[in-house]
Amino acid sequence: MTTTHTEQPPTRTSPLPASAHTEQPWRLHDVARDFYLEDVWALPMRGGPDDLASIVDWFVALDEKEDPLVNRVLLAIRFKLGALLGLDSEESGIKARVPSLRDRLPDDLATGPTGPDLSDKPFQPVYLTDREWVAEIANQTCHALVHFGWVPDGDDRWHAQMAVLVKPNGTFGRAYMDFIKPFRYLIVYPALLRNLDRRWASREPAA
Repeated sequence: MTTTHTEQPPTRTSPLPASAHTEQPWRLHDVARDFYLEDVWALPMRGGPDDLASIVDWFVALDEKEDPLVNRVLLAIRFKLGALLGLDSEESGIKARVPSLRDRLPDDLATGPTGPDLSDKPFQPVYLTDREWVAEIANQTCHALVHFGWVPDGDDRWHAQMAVLVKPNGTFGRAYMDFIKPFRYLIVYPALLRNLDRRWASREPAA
């Protein structure tokens, strides 16, 4: 695998090419071969080679009440529908409908850190290294992974990117993922990334 170096990390509200994820030497490639890459997005967070853990902590601690209104409305609708349709029952989650990805980890990852506590969120942590952080979620539609990657830009500067990988639950799961894709691409992610840009800039003024 080759690592791509750029002078400045990309800042955009459209997906990156799949190669931005597949050509990086992520440990995830070896333990999630049966998941397919849904999309990859550039994130505004940047820093030095040892900063990923603190950036993940910062991201997880963000107040969800400051998320864009349209995203909060769509999420509320999604969870209301999920309750009505039984999409998010305990029987459909991690260690119930599907085993945790942690069951596949090699010893060094399984005994290593998992990152911040996610007990108040629908995700469960999988592993954290100096280059990657992975969390997972499962329901009746799919088993999904969120992957934060720490990508070198050269001159000891790094930037974050996020990939979403999924394993749909049968025909219904594939149809659901196809149905929500336009909403994710046109509304959810652009609004979320613009908000994340603003919040990161207020935390760390541009050099």
